[in-house]
Amino acid sequence: MLIVNGTIHTMESSTIPDGFVLIKGSRIAQTGPMDSLPDDADLTDLIDAQGGHVLPGFLDAHCHLGLYGCAAPEDDLNESPVPCTPHLHALDGVDPFNPYFAEARRAGVTCVLTGPGSADPIAGQSVLLKTTGTIVDQMVVRSPAAMKFALGENPKNIHKEHGPATRMATAAVIREKLAQALDYDLRCAQAQADDQTGGPDLDVRLDALRPVVTGRLPAHFHAHRADDIVTAVRLSKEFGLDCTIVHGTEGHLVADFLAKEGIPVITGPFLTDRSKPELRHLTLENTAILARAGVQVAICTDHPETPIALLPFCAAMAARAGMDEEEALAAITINAACIAGVGDRLGSLSPGKDADIVVMDAHPFHWRSRAVHVLIDGQEVI
Repeated sequence: MLIVNGTIHTMESSTIPDGFVLIKGSRIAQTGPMDSLPDDADLTDLIDAQGGHVLPGFLDAHCHLGLYGCAAPEDDLNESPVPCTPHLHALDGVDPFNPYFAEARRAGVTCVLTGPGSADPIAGQSVLLKTTGTIVDQMVVRSPAAMKFALGENPKNIHKEHGPATRMATAAVIREKLAQALDYDLRCAQAQADDQTGGPDLDVRLDALRPVVTGRLPAHFHAHRADDIVTAVRLSKEFGLDCTIVHGTEGHLVADFLAKEGIPVITGPFLTDRSKPELRHLTLENTAILARAGVQVAICTDHPETPIALLPFCAAMAARAGMDEEEALAAITINAACIAGVGDRLGSLSPGKDADIVVMDAHPFHWRSRAVHVLIDGQEVI
């Protein structure tokens, strides 16, 4: 397949004003200006962008697509009142027939990191999925993709009758479980080193946390308030976690700290009101401030808090609030892919990467722009 006559936003090198993207099978083979189109290019399977914009498929780095929304039971999002459920896997709860998957595709959102809610201090494992398919296992890009932790008001309010009921207790619950997981991992490793057939009895919760405390599975911390963000970093440093802040609503208040610590932030949702005390410092400028400080940022919808189809509009609003336009595009393409751990496969129009591509009839930040062609793995899905 060949896409021609478009402005090519490669997201890893310079934008090509009038260029092409050559696709072979499910992968991108080549990009370049129209005057360098290979002489032997097959013109029988062709998409004419007609002067529109060609970009990598958009990636929502944090949402609950397939688990919540469209009258789906809330019980598929949070396992409350059990405070620690790291053994739960979003893969077992995603409904690929949820109509919002189709809406995501029509908006050019080709991949999502979806997972448990934020009611529990340790909620379970998220999964990274393509947005097309009927068998969820066949949609998987990375499974598990992250372990979900939550700080702040959500776990406090859900568990206030039986605990944890304070921020201190929420952090203590997480700290205790991580310490147990470290000890469990040490005993498992020792048994393996001693060539023992036994080892500790299987604990599915601690076993699920082993890749987290050994740095092989990222820890995504739900945190809005600045002090909760700092607590997430503190816990991560104590246990050597690969930390990412999710939401980071008050990240702009500690932007230099996050940059110094090298902590990425998945910002959003910010197209919402200040519906709870943690959002009192909500500002559209947050993502721009973090990016200018040197923080690696992605933008999310937190679907259904903001509908998944509005992901590119969220990036447009971040640009309107002062973020560089290419940085804002990166926040829903290459930065989002890198934070999700798949920057080598998604997020840019680079040879060898998955042919997940969206063709827009105008710049994606123009209010009337729309996706006219969307490809996932080289196949048109709209």
